[in-house]
Amino acid sequence: MKPYSFCPVCAEKLDQAMIDGRQRMFCPSCSWVHYINPLPVAVAYTVNKHDEILVVRRAHEPALNEWALPGGFLEAGEEPHEGCLRELMEETSLSGKVDRLIGLYHREVEMYGSLLVIAYRVLVDDDTLRINHELFEAGFYPPHLIPEVRIPLHRKIIMDAALHEGVR
Repeated sequence: MKPYSFCPVCAEKLDQAMIDGRQRMFCPSCSWVHYINPLPVAVAYTVNKHDEILVVRRAHEPALNEWALPGGFLEAGEEPHEGCLRELMEETSLSGKVDRLIGLYHREVEMYGSLLVIAYRVLVDDDTLRINHELFEAGFYPPHLIPEVRIPLHRKIIMDAALHEGVR
């Protein structure tokens, strides 16, 4: 995320100061403070009736050509679980239902800055895939046969989901 240089409220040049224990940009004219908050992202760890896991190969940056779990940014006014299911539908045409929360994760990424990632386990009955332009391919795989997922957070989500599965 590119930092502000000018106030979005009154257009004055911003200054820097220690505010709430952190260095922040603020407007000396109207007192607006630039709080850098994480962007919310939802990720779907999707399982079909055969306990196979859905992985997708990304067709755009970030992580172009990498195997991943489906997901994306939440829209304004959208509940996290709704965003998760919307992203799954947009990318794969799959309709699912959230089974449970896997975890919440914070990551710093070069392209977007700070992210708050919400990962859900999603169940689908019909696993007929129709992918959109965001993906090169997608498929359901038994856990021991999934293509190599090299995105560290997605690997972590898969591991955390597997740990929960062992407890159930």
